Amino acid sequence: MTFENTTNPPARPARIVVVGGVAGGMSCAARARRLDESAEIIVLERGEYVSFANCGLPYYVGGEITDRRALLVQTPQSLKASLNLDVRIHHDVTGINATAHQVTVETPAGVQQIDYDALVLSPGAIAFRPSIEGIDSPRVRTLRTVDDAIALRSGVEAGAKRAVVLGAGFIGLEAAEALAHQGLQTALVELADHVLPPLDSEQASLVTDELRRLGIAVHS
Repeated sequence: MTFENTTNPPARPARIVVVGGVAGGMSCAARARRLDESAEIIVLERGEYVSFANCGLPYYVGGEITDRRALLVQTPQSLKASLNLDVRIHHDVTGINATAHQVTVETPAGVQQIDYDALVLSPGAIAFRPSIEGIDSPRVRTLRTVDDAIALRSGVEAGAKRAVVLGAGFIGLEAAEALAHQGLQTALVELADHVLPPLDSEQASLVTDELRRLGIAVHS
């Protein structure tokens, strides 16, 4: 007499792939871990840094934050230790095969295919660059990532004397203040009638007065 083993093999843990490792993607990965302790969670980030403090970028440019490491809330190593997340930097997702549940990824070691059971897309946004003459000059910078902040500060430390900031939203104001703090002759340009367009003109005028007190030329 023989007996057959009818016990089903243990189910494989779900694999969750998150594209983007900054605010949205990392928050999602952390939440997924809290909901499922057994899941395999892979975070793919095209850049070098994950989970950094966006609000601190202007303060690094302005010199109030001296060490760029202070901008990093987490690292791949700390996320592995605390949440068992497999965070892979310099991994750029270039294709999705929804039928096969697979993503194509450009990595430092070459192109890879990674299977998934669930896929989260949180690649973030890019800074708007208006279609104007000269926008492709190497002296034109944006401020959205750690690399952007490093490049801006490098320009300041290389001896820049003047700066023009396009856009008088929250980041634009902080960038202008940071550059003025570094001693640059700074101008702030806004398409709308006043700085901080979500505010009414009376409130915005108080902000404009403060900017001018800091030596920033305001054009709106």
